[in-house]
Amino acid sequence: MEIDLIFKIAAVGIIVAVLAQLLKRAERDEQAMMTTLAGLIVVLMMIIDQIAQLFDTIKTLFGFY
Repeated sequence: MEIDLIFKIAAVGIIVAVLAQLLKRAERDEQAMMTTLAGLIVVLMMIIDQIAQLFDTIKTLFGFY
């Protein structure tokens, strides 16, 4: 795994956490929840290739075709 991917995920996490806290302080809990879900989706889209590579490695390791 590349180190820049870890830094990108951390940056998204920090930004989402700050936005969620700001929205909660403004009593906009629904928007805070949507921001958190959007951040989760962004991170999942960033690591989807790594997950696919992991499954390919597992498939090769155990001989599944």
